[in-house]
Amino acid sequence: MINKIQSCSIVSVQDFILEKFKEIKMKKSCLKIGLGVSLLASSLLAAVEKPNLKIGFIALTDCAPIVIAKEKGFFAKHGLNVDVVKEGGGWAGIQQKVGNGEYDFSHMLAPMPIASTLGINGNIPMNAVMSLDYNGNGITLENKLINEMKAQGMNEAVRPVSASYLKKALEARRKAGNKDTVEFGMTYPTGTHNYELRYWLAAGGIDPDTDVTLKVFPPPTMVSNMQAGNTNGYCVGEPWNERAVMAKLGNTVITKHEIWNNGPEKVLGSKADFVKANPETTKAVIKAILEASMWLDASWENRKEASKILSKKEYVNAPVDVLDNSMTGTFMYMNGKTESNPAFNVFANNYASYPYYSHAVWFMTQMYRWGQIAKPVDMKKVAEQVYRPDIFASAAKEVGYKLPATAWKKDGEDKSNKFLDGKVFDPNKAVDYIYGFGVKNVKVKQADLAKVNKWSVKTPAVPYNCPAGKPGCMK
Repeated sequence: MINKIQSCSIVSVQDFILEKFKEIKMKKSCLKIGLGVSLLASSLLAAVEKPNLKIGFIALTDCAPIVIAKEKGFFAKHGLNVDVVKEGGGWAGIQQKVGNGEYDFSHMLAPMPIASTLGINGNIPMNAVMSLDYNGNGITLENKLINEMKAQGMNEAVRPVSASYLKKALEARRKAGNKDTVEFGMTYPTGTHNYELRYWLAAGGIDPDTDVTLKVFPPPTMVSNMQAGNTNGYCVGEPWNERAVMAKLGNTVITKHEIWNNGPEKVLGSKADFVKANPETTKAVIKAILEASMWLDASWENRKEASKILSKKEYVNAPVDVLDNSMTGTFMYMNGKTESNPAFNVFANNYASYPYYSHAVWFMTQMYRWGQIAKPVDMKKVAEQVYRPDIFASAAKEVGYKLPATAWKKDGEDKSNKFLDGKVFDPNKAVDYIYGFGVKNVKVKQADLAKVNKWSVKTPAVPYNCPAGKPGCMK
């Protein structure tokens, strides 16, 4: 009897354990399926809407973040198949092809999306989803004009070089009966080069609309146009200043970081409706290019590698030694005299990738200053419509990029962001800033502009964030 009971008990226990084992196994299977479905759903939600993209660029060293994102596999890492296309039609070609949708995104002059949205050049709402760099430009003059300025007391070795020497040279020409027009090249009417050239000229007492003539040329043609006598000088990005200097055609008298230190130069632009319709694609592109920017500012060895990549025919198509002059911490203002200049190009350090609203407002102050905007607009509203630090921040956090505490800041308060003429730009006083310049050509009454710009923003200090010794950092 006891044996029968023991036998029944053992069988019952075995059945119980087996049943429980099956139950646990089923729960694990369900858990695995549930997790799988959850992960699949998350993957589908985060999937890029358009993995195959075309991104345009101009042959300049500051296209580097886009090129490096392609060459080092950052686009592929984020699920993108990108065709990086060199645009031969200058910035006008970029504007047209972003506008008609041929380019999904593009290397753009920082003011271009603003101008397009306002209907100054084109009439298509655009977004700047990230900044691509700070600084990076120079003003180069032909040897003849340099010599005329030297005759008026200019010492090229004392920087920044003032345009007041050019003013004296122009006055000397007129007194001598020389009626030749002095002509300067820039790359686009609503572009950084135009505003920087005008800023330098005006700071020296020259009215860029009446005392000289400004002409538009695509960046890679600047050297050949000066050589052909079509221009006496120009403002452009690299490598087209160093190309002229090393060919002994002229000298660079001043660089962008001396006109506005750590001023934004290029942005990644796209049509606003494309950005809205493709949020995950936009985020993936930002992450890829941001990682490329961080790679560029991680070491001087990376910069040297970048110069070799950019030298290829399909990219900038310039000699490595010319590219190295600005990309690897040096710059040659005068032929044969290489100088230390570690902050000539800044790609990621000191928040160089962040699209500040206040930078957008500064560009609008220059559009007003030179008569390009002929009606009062709410500059804050436009800045927040075009520049998108909100989208950028979401992507930046996922790749570990440090963000500034604010999208609004003052510039000109210290050496890390100073202007040539010592002015301070406070976005809260943008209207007064416009009318405070001695040389200007404003077409809107100050009272009318002030009426639609009664807003106020907080502008906490943004400490300089760039350890000395790294690429893109001041000494």
